Amino acid sequence: MSDHAWGGNATGAIYLCTRPAHDGIPDPAMVVTRWLPAAPEAPDPETIAWQILADLDLESPELGVFPRGDSAQRMGFVGWNVWLWAAATSDRQWGPVSASQSEGGVSVSLTAQVTSMTWDMGNGDTVTCSKGTPWTMAATGGKNVASPTCGYVYGVDGRYTVRGTSTWSVTWSGGGQSGTIPLTLSREAEVIIGELQTVNVNR
Repeated sequence: MSDHAWGGNATGAIYLCTRPAHDGIPDPAMVVTRWLPAAPEAPDPETIAWQILADLDLESPELGVFPRGDSAQRMGFVGWNVWLWAAATSDRQWGPVSASQSEGGVSVSLTAQVTSMTWDMGNGDTVTCSKGTPWTMAATGGKNVASPTCGYVYGVDGRYTVRGTSTWSVTWSGGGQSGTIPLTLSREAEVIIGELQTVNVNR
């Protein structure tokens, strides 16, 4: 009880507290002595995991659609194969992305990765795929060729709101615990589908 850290208190306990350095890792050179009336509660690892996930600022991938159907000049057509793919522009849109954080002596690591894309075609139909295959002229020769991995064919003309939803696998571990966090992110695109007309000419 003679230690000055007691500050005249007769109950409670003295704790050695290690402050984190700039990288969040406890620095043994930054130890201070503190009196506390009771043992401090350790941070909840899952709460730290949620904070890490929020800081990652993940996004749903950009939507790759061909024919793009974003104007009358680039519309798709009834019966024509539409190619669908996740046009991710960074790891934040597809993964894998990993990060870690320490708080109150508890270190938590987290990894996030897209596992599938579900495409709501705007007419009640859905298509679930992996990342998909980007359309190229070389792959199709400009012909009506189906995507080898992810595609759709409209049967009725119209304007459709296509929604692509990415499903993420988010796993974390730390503080003697581990778990998963459910995460889905979505993005939309407007698609115009026209109908090719055949004109018979008598000669």
